[in-house]
Amino acid sequence: MASLNMTVDCTATSVSGVNIKSSQNRLLIKNGRVVNDDGMEDADVYVEDGIIKQMGRNLIIPGGTRVIDATGKLVLPGGIDPHTHLELEMMGAKTADDFYTGTRAAVAGGTTTVIDFVLPQKGQSLIEAYNHWREKADNKVCCDYALHVGVTWWSPSVAKEMQQLCSEEYGINSFKMFMAYRDTWMLDDYHLYIAMETCKQLGALPMVHAENGHIIARNTEKLLAAGKTDPEGHELSRDEEVEAEAVNRACVIANQANSPLYIVHMMSRSAVRALAAARPRQKQPVYGETLAATIGTDGSHCRNACFRHAAGHVMSPPLRSDPDTPQALLEALADDCVQLIGSDNCTFHEKDKAKGEGNFSKIPNGVNGVEDRMAILWQKGVNTGIMDPCRFVSVSSATAARVFNLWPRKGRVCVGADADLVVWDPRLQRTISAASHAHAVDFNIFEGQNVVGSPQYVVVNGRVCLDDGDLRVVEGFGKFLKTPVMSPYVFGGEAPRAGSASPRATSPAPAPAPHSPAPPPRVTNGTPTPTTELMLSKQLESALSSGCSTPTGRKMREPGQRDLQNSTFSISKELEGAETKTSVRVRNPPGGKSSGLW
Repeated sequence: MASLNMTVDCTATSVSGVNIKSSQNRLLIKNGRVVNDDGMEDADVYVEDGIIKQMGRNLIIPGGTRVIDATGKLVLPGGIDPHTHLELEMMGAKTADDFYTGTRAAVAGGTTTVIDFVLPQKGQSLIEAYNHWREKADNKVCCDYALHVGVTWWSPSVAKEMQQLCSEEYGINSFKMFMAYRDTWMLDDYHLYIAMETCKQLGALPMVHAENGHIIARNTEKLLAAGKTDPEGHELSRDEEVEAEAVNRACVIANQANSPLYIVHMMSRSAVRALAAARPRQKQPVYGETLAATIGTDGSHCRNACFRHAAGHVMSPPLRSDPDTPQALLEALADDCVQLIGSDNCTFHEKDKAKGEGNFSKIPNGVNGVEDRMAILWQKGVNTGIMDPCRFVSVSSATAARVFNLWPRKGRVCVGADADLVVWDPRLQRTISAASHAHAVDFNIFEGQNVVGSPQYVVVNGRVCLDDGDLRVVEGFGKFLKTPVMSPYVFGGEAPRAGSASPRATSPAPAPAPHSPAPPPRVTNGTPTPTTELMLSKQLESALSSGCSTPTGRKMREPGQRDLQNSTFSISKELEGAETKTSVRVRNPPGGKSSGLW
């Protein structure tokens, strides 16, 4: 798929002449392999009125139901991006992607829920800022969305408004504090401590941007005085140590407050090491998030002689010049030292990035990622054997749903869940480019990268919004999701640990609906055409034919196994006539890992 065809009707009544109500009413996805974070199974999925109603084989369904044949494909829960900045004003500029174009791009890449950040100005009412974000988003979003709220200043009135926001009326269960951006959003340690205590009392999750803002400010002064004004100065002002120190300090403060903690956009090996070192001391869980940008590119681009190219890669914390960083962060995701992957999608037009020409500290911070997050993760993580498809689902959707108390309504393919689904083609090859992406900006940090594995169909609340490469989103179709406090996943179990093979769970995973025995999946029809014949590793093909080796753990390449990116193995010949199991179930029983099948 070289590019997406976009067909958009902004009314709520029709898309390309098709009535929305009827198009979303009934859908059957047949012959696919359902992948959840704890296992795979061969099952058809029947959707009605935006909800998954049945799973199994040989389902009895009403006439007039649309059928999608997913032979040779995977059926995944829609992605959840826990970190976006859409329609945000910062550093004298406004992001290129608003809530329409940003969520359009999300859907194009297989993400069906985004969680954005309300960021009040210093002194501004949190409630006022929240209402402003709702006004910006509600009539524009193409998929469901939720909100975190920033705590950018402190007073007793802020604590009172945090309590209000945690009520059923507003539906907020997470608050973000900044340890950087000294002159705009940063809290000092005293107020950060109080904010974390308040979160704990409310049953909400504190989130932190972990960098030492004071060191950054002083380093910036010194670099500019020395004549270092180009984009490379951005990373030089905030090296890995500056991030790692703040990660450790945030963990100490959270521990003193007896609070859980969520560290956003971890960008360096040093930060991950600081988190791993702190975890054994923590009384409450600490969650780490990294980004598609972190695993998909690196900071060497900020040294490019072209200002536009270099500035286009400026974000905070910065992309690291250490070429081993992407691999290290992928390993951390696979090993459960880091639990989630977001995008931190915060795009700016070239004219806005140009504000920092001659002074790197004026470059608006932010990159794209909400569209390519899942494809980049699949290419870098699954195709190379670093993680299996189950772990892919865990870090791209299921864990976010659990942490922010949306699970199993979101982040899982099961009866009763919202019909946010992705039919993922592991053979589909495309080249990422700003010329074909769905963002509102003409720059892409992953430009020219080839990925094997992308969505063929994306279903949002029961409606097919990516239809075999044709993007058919509707402005305002999505809805706001309230996130209740006291998430059982956050407040009900042991902390994640580095090297853990499975995530914490406070209740058994919901079982799929009973179903009749099914005939073997039809794999011969999945043979790609010569123009789309693609290379997949034997290790990945084994996972797809027999289920994940561990519920969410790492599935490493064995010595001698092929890396997709260097492989000459053709999946088409292997699939043709292959013998497969008729209904593979690989599930983690309540209370721990299973044996035998694993």
